[in-house]
Amino acid sequence: MKFNQRIGRALHRRRVAQRPQPAAHQGRLAGAKVAFEVNDRAGADFTRQRRPQGQGVGFAVKMKFMHDWQALAAQIKVWGGELGFDAIGIAGTDLAVAEAGLTAWLGAGCHGEMDYMASHGTKRSRPAELIPGTQSVIVARMNYLPAETAPAPDLATAVIARYAQGRDYHKVLRNRLQQLAERIEATIGPFGYRAFTDSAPVLEVELARLAGLGWRGKHTLLLSTEAGSWFFLGEIYADLPLPADAPTGEHCGTCRACLDACPTGAIVAPYRVDARRCISYLTIELKGSIPEDLRPLIGNRVYGCDDCQLCCPWNREAPQTREEGFAVRHGLDRATLVELFAWTEEEFAQPRLALHPAARRRGA
Repeated sequence: MKFNQRIGRALHRRRVAQRPQPAAHQGRLAGAKVAFEVNDRAGADFTRQRRPQGQGVGFAVKMKFMHDWQALAAQIKVWGGELGFDAIGIAGTDLAVAEAGLTAWLGAGCHGEMDYMASHGTKRSRPAELIPGTQSVIVARMNYLPAETAPAPDLATAVIARYAQGRDYHKVLRNRLQQLAERIEATIGPFGYRAFTDSAPVLEVELARLAGLGWRGKHTLLLSTEAGSWFFLGEIYADLPLPADAPTGEHCGTCRACLDACPTGAIVAPYRVDARRCISYLTIELKGSIPEDLRPLIGNRVYGCDDCQLCCPWNREAPQTREEGFAVRHGLDRATLVELFAWTEEEFAQPRLALHPAARRRGA
């Protein structure tokens, strides 16, 4: 899982009295998709934002939908399916509960060296502060579990999180989200929007929960009864008053499989992840040396960790991806530690892994 998602996903939740909370993916620390919003440091991957300018060609159509935003929301979901997304939901912008959890999580230092998690202030939990005028958030889900995967690795295998074995998901989702925004624009005329896939301070898991796409599991990742947790998330912040979908119920019950399976004990309590112990953080985000006491626990995991997802009962029947780009590339599900250790700097620089840019810079 990408750290972004694990810590990002790990970030909010709170149900104040019961669950301490950790403050995307999916985009975006858990398993292969650690829940942190990993690429949000610069927020540089935004798609262009357009704002209405006069009463152009699409004005009459837009006026129609101004009286039937429910119909537009339904149509957006149809278009999303046509573009390859496995689910689309609409969320509002009130993230006050998640903001309290994020603040507590940051205050406890659970974000480790990820200073960018705190540097954006409340923009992460207040969409309209990040993108002024935002009234609703279109949340998209795309499954990434490949149809063919190698058998359980032995100790000689270099274990790489599943999300990083295929094509760079940032490019795939960003392109589809842009196409979705353009379909909306073609129907109603210019509107203000920006699309994100781990590219900005966005509480993607909380938004996905509010959009009815699932619930936050005890490992802090988003879970769905239909898709488990093997999926990416993307968002479009829009200045349209789209009606929000209703959140779903929770279905973890008394299960604690993810807590028991975490190799380093990073899931310190249900719904709370300490990134400083998470393998996804240690192998992707940490700039310095991995603490000596955690090294033996990491084993042969070289990039991310999927253990909390592999053990989850909801992933037993998780659907395979329809996206060909997420198929395993370059034999990364079978590569050995010796093979990777022998890579030259030039070979490492090749786009073999769907790596977070920071990982490429540090040569992780």
